[in-house]
Amino acid sequence: MSDLTTTILDRIRDVPDYPRPGVMFKDITPLLGDHAAFSSVIDALADGLAVDKIVGIEARGFILAAPVAYRVGAGFVPVRKKGKLPAEALEASYDLEYGSAVIEVHSDAFSPGDRVLIVDDVLATGGTAQATVELISRAGAQVVGVSVLMELAFLNGRDRLAGVDLRALVVV
Repeated sequence: MSDLTTTILDRIRDVPDYPRPGVMFKDITPLLGDHAAFSSVIDALADGLAVDKIVGIEARGFILAAPVAYRVGAGFVPVRKKGKLPAEALEASYDLEYGSAVIEVHSDAFSPGDRVLIVDDVLATGGTAQATVELISRAGAQVVGVSVLMELAFLNGRDRLAGVDLRALVVV
């Protein structure tokens, strides 16, 4: 196990039955509160990137994506829950591990051909990431990959991202 893997796993708290019974929530706030650990995660997520935009998925994805965008010199684009963006938006529906939802991105967030990396905290069932890939493609940009802090392999989210480069700092 790498030092980074140990650092991450030691700082993610499991919260049972949150937000619904039967769900094991992965709380990243202890990791975020540790400057050295948080910096190491941002460095690892940003490593080797040459992209135009970094997309962060609401809400915890924002926390990771914005500093990655800063680190690589790219723009940051938020993908938000339906009704949270003030201007014209594209939307996509998706299923997640404990329900369903709709996400949106501003319709003018990307220029044609923009190279885009999606950053999020956890890949679970893959529904949110898949919907985000769809939104970015519909907006005329190119998804070059998805990077996550943690992949929950037992939920098979990777299967929904066939053909998309997926990087997970930790796989459990």
